[in-house]
Amino acid sequence: MESNKIKKGLGRGLSSLIGETKSETNINKLLIGDLVSNKFQPRKRFDEENLQELSNSIKERGVIQPIIVRKSKDKNSKYEIIAGERRWLAAQKAGLHEVPVVITDVDDLKSLEFAIIENVQRNDLNAIEEAHGYQRLIKEFGYDQEKVAKFIGKSRSHIANFLRLLLLPEDVLKLIEEKKLSVGHAKILIGLDNIQFIVNKIIEKNLSVRQAENFVKIFRIKKNQTKSQKNSNIRALESSIREKIGLNVYIKNKKNNNGSIILEYNDLDQLNKIIEIIKSNY
Repeated sequence: MESNKIKKGLGRGLSSLIGETKSETNINKLLIGDLVSNKFQPRKRFDEENLQELSNSIKERGVIQPIIVRKSKDKNSKYEIIAGERRWLAAQKAGLHEVPVVITDVDDLKSLEFAIIENVQRNDLNAIEEAHGYQRLIKEFGYDQEKVAKFIGKSRSHIANFLRLLLLPEDVLKLIEEKKLSVGHAKILIGLDNIQFIVNKIIEKNLSVRQAENFVKIFRIKKNQTKSQKNSNIRALESSIREKIGLNVYIKNKKNNNGSIILEYNDLDQLNKIIEIIKSNY
């Protein structure tokens, strides 16, 4: 029963989900100041240009589609926006004092579902906001990836790929949010060492996703070749010293050819031996 309900989620849209909740059928009017943002709103950035265009439209035609709200649990006499925060912000810009609303009675889970569905349907979320929305369904409400995929109407691999983006460093996530890196670029970076170096090259050279993939392949080959060559030379040196002094030796060589030599001893006799070797070379 529940799985059928989940499957229908995104495909039917917000109107069908409203039908599953206790709602006042009439459209009401509320003062703009009586509305507050949805604490579960996954969208953190609103494009100012698009917001202004919507505001201009509202000045001419008013708010055509009512905002969906519920009574706020945290603030007395206030209503929390479930869907329609962009319309609310644009109405404020347009100088409206009140807006049409539909008041519904939903729990926190349904509030988050409403917010995610509205934004995913309209492609309003950037990739990181979308990923955080999926993550909240999983962490806070016990969904698994399969359940999220069925509810949102996306493939399980789509959900998994977006969640994997959150493994990237915060500064890289910010670049994706600012649209300086695409999702395609981001997928290449997951699991790599030297992420910041590669990101800088992608931005500096304005690499396409395909070019970035080729750059990473070449970078890995060169790195492995250099590492392999250095390791073989160092291993030979360690072996030579080990044979001469009869102790385990480890050499750590850095890129600028400085580093350290570690001599390992198991008892005081071996420690004295190391000291004698050092003294004999004074």
